Amino acid sequence: MNFEETFKKGYELLHEKDLDKSLDTARKLQKMNPEAAEGYLLEAEVMQKLNQWDPSIESLNEAIERDEKNGRLYNLRGYAFLNKNDLEQARENFEKAIDLEDLPAAHRHLVLYKLMSGDGSEAISYLLERIKSDPRDIENWIMMGDLMKKGGHEEKARSYYEQALKMDPENNYVKNQLEG
Repeated sequence: MNFEETFKKGYELLHEKDLDKSLDTARKLQKMNPEAAEGYLLEAEVMQKLNQWDPSIESLNEAIERDEKNGRLYNLRGYAFLNKNDLEQARENFEKAIDLEDLPAAHRHLVLYKLMSGDGSEAISYLLERIKSDPRDIENWIMMGDLMKKGGHEEKARSYYEQALKMDPENNYVKNQLEG
């Protein structure tokens, strides 16, 4: 198997939740091409599945050294910092990911940062702007529905979930939210 095939196999193992084999594959990739970011990225994602935030950050640091223009790496590192409750490091990484690639996931993580920082109204305003700027991103609609529901605004939550369901009629999470 070449490098790309090995990388693909590592992600298949990760999605199958065979974390030991996925981690072995990540380390194999690191040996196959020590200058490539992919082996460190895969290792970081395995560590995140294990809620091992410090090892994930270490692996992402290695990946970023090799591919410093990859917004996804900063977004994942920001997510690890968010889970460690290192909010400012998280914010910096999400903003870097947005600057590099304008990643929708980084914008959503920035909303989580704002919520965790105690700025709920700013989080909602930011998310509304994201919905206006990219109305086809279903995840923003779902997140707004979740925020409204948590805030006790059932009818508003329902309207966001209904819009998400129009976009993806097979989305089980949204169906469950509308039923519950």
